Parts: sequence; C-alpha cells; structure tokens
Amino acid sequence: MKVDLDRLLDDIATLATFGATAEGGVDRESFSTADLGARAWLTDRCEAAGLTVRFDAVGNVFATLEGPPGPALWCGSHIDSVPDGGRYDGALGVLSGLECLRRLGEENVPLARSVTLVVFADEEGSFDHLLGSTALVEGFDPERAATLTSRRGRPLLEALGDAGLDVSTPRPPVAEGEVSAFVELHIEQGPVLERDGDAVGIVDAIVGMGGGSITFHGRADHAGTRPMDDRRDAVRGAADLVAGLPGLAATAPGSVATVGSISVRPGAANVVPRSARVSLDYRHPSAAGLMALHAAIVDRARWSADDHGLDLEIDLMEPIAPIRMDERVQGAIRDAGTALGVSLPTLPSGALHDAQMMARVVPTGMVFVRCRDGRSHTAHEHTDDADVGAGADVLLGALARLATQEHPPTDAPTQE
Repeated sequence: MKVDLDRLLDDIATLATFGATAEGGVDRESFSTADLGARAWLTDRCEAAGLTVRFDAVGNVFATLEGPPGPALWCGSHIDSVPDGGRYDGALGVLSGLECLRRLGEENVPLARSVTLVVFADEEGSFDHLLGSTALVEGFDPERAATLTSRRGRPLLEALGDAGLDVSTPRPPVAEGEVSAFVELHIEQGPVLERDGDAVGIVDAIVGMGGGSITFHGRADHAGTRPMDDRRDAVRGAADLVAGLPGLAATAPGSVATVGSISVRPGAANVVPRSARVSLDYRHPSAAGLMALHAAIVDRARWSADDHGLDLEIDLMEPIAPIRMDERVQGAIRDAGTALGVSLPTLPSGALHDAQMMARVVPTGMVFVRCRDGRSHTAHEHTDDADVGAGADVLLGALARLATQEHPPTDAPTQE
C-alpha cells in the first residue's frame, strides 16, 4: 500500500497558494486571512475524504477516520508559517497525514482504532510558540491568552473570535488513555539526511531549548564628548556576550547558541547606548548539557556587565527539556521502511516540533524527510517529489501498523 503521490503533490501545490509570496514561498501567519482560507480549504478536503472534522477553542483541527471505540491514533503537524517561509514546513506533515487517512479508508484497512489527523494551531509562535499542542498537553488558560498578541500586534482572543472559535469552552488536556500514539512527519530542516544520502529518517530525540532576553543597562551620553574610558556603554557588554557564545557552545558538544536580534536604546549614532537587549536561543540534546549551557550564558552575561560597569536584567524562560521518542513507535516506523526496502537512519531533531509537546503525554514518533541544502524557514525550502512520496509511504506504513495493532504502545514518555 502506497500513497497517491500525484494527489498529494497537488494538495501541496494548492495549499501553497494561500499566502503565496512572489519569491515562491508562503507567508501564512496563524489566523490571518491566508491561514483561515487554508483552513477552510483543508476542511473541505478532509470532509470530501469522509473524515469527521471538528475544532477546539485555540484552533486545533481534528479530522478523524472513524474506527472502533478506544484510544485513537493521532498524526499531523501544522500549516501556519514563519514570515516568508516555505511550502513544506509543517504542511508536508499535515497533507501526508491526510493522504494516509484517505488511503487507509480506500483500502478498507481493518482498523483497531480511529485515526485522527491533527492540525496544530500556531506552531510557529506568532502568538505563543507551540500554542496548539501546548494547550492540548497543559490546557488552555484564558487569562494568559488575554495577554498574548501576534508578532504583528493582533490580540490572540480577537483572532480566535474572528475565526469563529469559542474560547469560553476550551477543550480539556489530552486524558490518559485518549490517544494511543502520535506520529509526525516533517522535513528535517537540516543537512544530515542529504549529506548522508538518505531520503527519510527516524527521529530518536528532540533537543531541549532555552531562550529569552538579556538586557544590559548603562548610561546615555554624548558620543563626541564622553571619553572612551569614562563610558557605561551598554553595547560593549552585549558585544562581549555575543562574542563569547561560540566558545560557550564549544564547551558543550552538540549545542548551538544564537542571538537573533539586538535592540539598542536610544538608537542614535551620536549617543552612547543606555541599553542593549540581546534576544537568545540556545539548544542541547541532553538536559544536563542544556542546563550547563544556560548557566554558562548567565555567568558570561554577568561577567560582561561587571567588566563594563553595567546593570543587568535577565529574562530567560525555563528551559524546555529534551525528550526521547517512543521506542515502539520508532519500531513501527522502522518496520514500515523495511517493508519498502529502505533502511532508515536515526537522528535527533535540532528544531522543536509539536511532537515535543505530545511526547510528554503520549507515545510519540517522528519521520524526517530530507530537504535541499538543509534549508527551511525560507522561500528556497524544497523537497524533491520522490522524497515527498518516500516519506509519505513510510508514514502510511507506520500508521497502518499502529492502527491495526491490538495492543498499541503504552510506554511512558522519557525526558532526558
């Protein structure tokens, strides 16, 4: 049993028209006009396939191929994008999942449970990173939601209301025994599969992540009259921190640390900066390594502030722990590859996905598909048609195995 690749490719091309950019990518912020149009189109496609479609208060979409009662098998990803993103990030997992459910129904596979495609809301974090999957795991807090705005300044509650969603009756978190397993297919967003000549791989773990901001506070002065040795220049402290990050990451093999933006105040060339806010993202595949990197970054910031006579404001989030994928779900994915004559390598994910949240409460696995030059979050993101088919076929085989097993995976999630 394989997917109908032509049908899947047509779906990918059509979805890419919602929020299409001149460069060939997509700009589909959650609950934007483009996103709502994509949701309506996708709902029609799911209903045309005979799936039962419903929504929850934060905009997660659930499309179900009905089976016997009991814990359902879930698959899926997201269709929102970063600004000027690509057509495969998230969308490939959603549309491959839809195609797999169609094929299971068309082949009258004897299901032991229902199979549900989940389209998670706001994975890319315009309002809040992993918004939809976090709500499914931790619950929806209307009071916190009232404080959230999009990257373009739109209040979340306004966006949900405009989408016709009723936030007064949120869906409760996923209950024990509600979901048998979750599988997500996604482009790798990195170069490993392509470098090693593999089209498809199995994710064995998702890295942990920390981040937030560190702000250096100094004193504004005239740039022409204040001597260099008598300045409290906030940018000097920020520069020392940024320059030290490669060395800090090198001491924790497997880690990465990134400064995505630096905000300087007052921001004039002829004024000594009074503040410099550094936005950080840092990741590591082990919990111990992540916490060591977190501590090292804080220590470096404090040293930099002291060295330049600056005050320091640290606003870093509680790091998200790395988490391992479920062994039995990985086994189903591997068996699907074997049946197709493909040996699937294992590799960690350096990016966060909805699977990271789901793995906290449900046996979870991920399938990676290679992308050209390892590029993502850009209009140049690309996956060859043959690789799309290979990944979707592996997903179909894994779902078929997990949907027909009398005893689904029940192992507790493992955080490192």
